[in-house]
Amino acid sequence: MPASNAQNVKAVVLLSGGMDSCVCAAIAIQAHGAEHVALLHAGYGQRTQKRERQAFESIADFYHVQHRLVVQLDHFRAIGGSALTDGNIAVPERQHISEGSAANEIPVTYVPFRNAHFLSVAVSWAEAIGASSIYIGAVAEDSSGYPDCRPEYYRVFQELIRVGTRPKTHIEIATPVIALKKSEIIRKGIELGAPLHLTWSCYQSEDVPCRVCDSCLLRARAFAEAGASDPILPRGVATHS
Repeated sequence: MPASNAQNVKAVVLLSGGMDSCVCAAIAIQAHGAEHVALLHAGYGQRTQKRERQAFESIADFYHVQHRLVVQLDHFRAIGGSALTDGNIAVPERQHISEGSAANEIPVTYVPFRNAHFLSVAVSWAEAIGASSIYIGAVAEDSSGYPDCRPEYYRVFQELIRVGTRPKTHIEIATPVIALKKSEIIRKGIELGAPLHLTWSCYQSEDVPCRVCDSCLLRARAFAEAGASDPILPRGVATHS
């Protein structure tokens, strides 16, 4: 998809199609207005690439955002090393996930240094169109397993942007949900009227959520803690932790 060259865009939002990035987009749109937001989606050879792209387009349509860019980072599949991109590594399946269960381990679903690649594309696009902010739905609660979700990671990357762009360029990274629990993100999304019914979280299914991968389990627990029903589940199917 060709990038928009519109010069009235104030913020680039990384939108994977998951609930964290959806709520992040809702926050950015509330702050800047849909006409001043550009949505960026990156496919990287992940198992649910087609379904995540569908979620991205549906959310963008919901907000009537015209400025969109979809990029394909195929090198992640060639690099491998993650269950999301390497068919030889299975996605773990569980019946439940406990609080802090990943505290001392990096899960096999970690994609090595992925967010740096996403941010680099976002910075390039933001500088090209004159945007002053980049929003990303990173969550520190994930940082025990995903080191590129830590607040310090974004502080360091902010300095990289300052050093690596033109002197007149001023781009700030915004991480509005980084300090929230997953359940708080859901509550925030409901408060903002974010289209959570259009999001997709499952690591391995593109039809019906598998409900046994870590992402599905974390999503189920978050909706349960928020006291809400997951709108992507069939009617009558309860969320559980």
